[in-house]
Amino acid sequence: MSIVLHVDGPRWRAHLDRTMASQTGLVPVVKGNGYGFGSALLTAECERLAGHAGVDLIAVGTYREATAALDLSSADVLVLEPYRPSLHGGLAVLTEPALVHTVTATADVHDLHSRVPGARVVAEGLTSMYRHGCPADDYLDLIAAAGPGLLGGTLHLPLGAGHLTEVSEWLTRFPAVGTWLLSHVSPAELGRLRTAYPGVTLRPRVGTALWLGEPAALTVRADVLDVRPVAAGSRAGYRGRSMSAGHLVVVSGGTAHGVAMEAPSSVATLRQRAIVLAEGALEAAGRVRSPFSLRRSGGDPGAGTSLWFVEPPHMQVSLVHVPHGTAPPAIGDQLDVRVRLTTFWADNIVLS
Repeated sequence: MSIVLHVDGPRWRAHLDRTMASQTGLVPVVKGNGYGFGSALLTAECERLAGHAGVDLIAVGTYREATAALDLSSADVLVLEPYRPSLHGGLAVLTEPALVHTVTATADVHDLHSRVPGARVVAEGLTSMYRHGCPADDYLDLIAAAGPGLLGGTLHLPLGAGHLTEVSEWLTRFPAVGTWLLSHVSPAELGRLRTAYPGVTLRPRVGTALWLGEPAALTVRADVLDVRPVAAGSRAGYRGRSMSAGHLVVVSGGTAHGVAMEAPSSVATLRQRAIVLAEGALEAAGRVRSPFSLRRSGGDPGAGTSLWFVEPPHMQVSLVHVPHGTAPPAIGDQLDVRVRLTTFWADNIVLS
């Protein structure tokens, strides 16, 4: 049994090549679950890109991820989590010459240099994201502490547009920093910033828009493991949920894969609020729409039918219901699956 991410290789790679060509100095981000692909596959793809797109630096989320990336990559590896002596001081990976550290405090830089003289760093400024970073008033001390190991500054910005003013303030206030790594800045904003600051090197740090920017090239499918007819009032699952007439389908994919495991939604519009309220009301009534849907060929009217969970997904499989009047799949068929790839773990990845 398996739930598989199918990747249209030529289409996906064409998108990667276009993105790299359109954004000078792009730093690919390879972190977490590897955006659904796995970090090893993405690091290998960075090696391919290095051959014609000049990828000389990749970014990972943690020091633990850096260890694997350094083994697989010929590029330098930037760790996005800030160096903290109490958390990272004893790590063997610190001495790797291809490693680049993120620092946010002068005391941390001094500690790092006491352990790894000349360690290379980027100095992160505290932005309106308000996560990691050094406040602007202390930033001069931070870059002075970094010394000759300073590769540049870095700013992690919120999602969305409207970053020109904030980035410009940093670039104007700290002209001695000749290179900046920027996240969540659009190509249009980068173009305007490069025009306004021609002597500064601006490098976009990109993950989602790079790896997941061609959704039509990515399809997730799950194996059908069992199918049985059910009468109205039948009970099934761990909790003995009552069912309507139709068919119960056991399909690969559960909580271990990230199926139906979602982060809190970011509700901003009236329509989004209405959807959340409607879904909450249905869930309170015991009805939850699953991410699984029927896939058919030949114009079958059941094609694309979204299915309901019988109960919350299990660890590796889910129980879904095909309503009466809709032809059920057969054992060995596949269902399409709608997943959030940044929280998804596939059993297998098929790259054409």
